[in-house]
Amino acid sequence: MAITPQKQLQYWGIAAIVFALVLYGLGNVLAPYILGGAIAYCLDPIADRLEAWGLSRIMATVVITLSGILLFLLIFLLVVPTLIGQLGELIAQIGRIVGDLPQTWERFKDWASERIPGVELEGAFLQEQLANLGAAIQSRSAQVVNALVSSAQGIMNVIVLVLIVPVVTFYLLMDWDRMVANVDDMLPREHQSTIRDLASQIDRTLASFIRGQGTVCLILGTYYGVALMLAGLNFGLIVGLIAGLISFIPYVGALVGGALAFGLALFQWWGGTEMVDGETVQTGINWLRIGIVGAIFAFGQFVEGNFLTPNLVGSSVGLHPVWLILALSVFGSLFGFVGMLIAVPVAAIIGVLARFGINEYKKSRLYQGPAEGDS
Repeated sequence: MAITPQKQLQYWGIAAIVFALVLYGLGNVLAPYILGGAIAYCLDPIADRLEAWGLSRIMATVVITLSGILLFLLIFLLVVPTLIGQLGELIAQIGRIVGDLPQTWERFKDWASERIPGVELEGAFLQEQLANLGAAIQSRSAQVVNALVSSAQGIMNVIVLVLIVPVVTFYLLMDWDRMVANVDDMLPREHQSTIRDLASQIDRTLASFIRGQGTVCLILGTYYGVALMLAGLNFGLIVGLIAGLISFIPYVGALVGGALAFGLALFQWWGGTEMVDGETVQTGINWLRIGIVGAIFAFGQFVEGNFLTPNLVGSSVGLHPVWLILALSVFGSLFGFVGMLIAVPVAAIIGVLARFGINEYKKSRLYQGPAEGDS
């Protein structure tokens, strides 16, 4: 006896509710396993390639796992200490910068008055608010740094992730093809071809976005970090990596990273007084350095839009930026870190199912109207 579409929809609705409840209740427990599954999914093509070169699945998995652990250790030993140091200094520096905003406002008024005669910038209320904001941030910056460094719960969570994720990734990667075959064998025969086609579309969307966009983020983060450091910008490495990390949303990485870098550049090279050979010397604005920072992000955006994204991601992956931001916001708000992990896959699944539903609707009588000869 065939199950009616209404019953099928009811079953899938119940399954979705149960999945959401489990995710909400066990999110912290499931995080390492979801992250391990995501890593295994991304590494499966590499394992398939190694198998094609003659390695067994187990040996391919061992090679990938050992290479990943070695890379992680190198990054942890060489890069992470610098990042942590720069992040703590950046938070403290932001407090000092905001605390100096009233003086910066006065210097800006003097600078504007010199170059635009007759213009007077009055801002007693603004200056008072800037002073209050600076005092508040300065009082909180030390607390933020201490919380980041001394949070025992955060350290334990990181340790659990470091220990569990590689193990989960190893076993899932080793059995990935077998698990896919088992799931395929359990598909209802009546809808097997349709489900396979939908799964193939979801896989293409995820592969294009996660693997392609992940490579783009890695390239841009490395470029921005190294370029800003060479330009002499304080905290250039951490700012560049932040810009690269959020570049999976088009334009957002360049805008946020560029605004942060440009703001730091203004405060670093705005000018003022400094001690040279025991004497106080007045320095002017270093527009060249500030312009170099802007040029770094302009060039990065040009390369991303014209070379990286078209070649590594593709012109269309079925994930609109607004839809992606909405998915990240909703799932992150509901399920925290785990929600952020599943946001992109769920967004891809919903997008593919929505396009499938629209195509089916356009084939239906509801859209096309009654056929010729129907009364």
